[in-house]
Amino acid sequence: MPKEKSSLKLIEPHVDAETRVHDDHHLSVRLWLRMLSCTNRIENFVRQKLQANFETTLPRFDLMAQLERAPQGLKMSELSQRMMVTGGNVTGITDGLEKEGLVVREVDPSDRRVFRVKLTADGQKQFRRMAGEHEQWIIGLFDGMSAKQKNQLTDLLGELKQHIGKHD
Repeated sequence: MPKEKSSLKLIEPHVDAETRVHDDHHLSVRLWLRMLSCTNRIENFVRQKLQANFETTLPRFDLMAQLERAPQGLKMSELSQRMMVTGGNVTGITDGLEKEGLVVREVDPSDRRVFRVKLTADGQKQFRRMAGEHEQWIIGLFDGMSAKQKNQLTDLLGELKQHIGKHD
């Protein structure tokens, strides 16, 4: 008589950058992989939520965030530099957002060969909705930490950032 298959599924442990760590790795390497793992998990969570709630991608959200901070608009090269992606990537994202009426390209008054990209009124409205939910997602992810722990971690990461800056 065949055995019944269990309806319970085995849950695999989450595999990420940190799973490569061994006790003989230097503490700095273990710390870096822990930070990378946390960053990747947060980013993946945000990507999934943006797709599920807004049918959009993180790069589109990031581009709109850059434009929201620059009401006068940004040149394509400025967007590329701020987002640390190629001009081709920025063009593709901008094309899609423009087709949806969320951004507009305008000729730069100081250089008619250059376009500035700006959020439209609909783009501003959509971004505010996404940014509000995004903020709540991030707050929720850090809910398990006390204010003291968050402040300590912020301070420690600030010190690390300064130290790393000396190596640039």
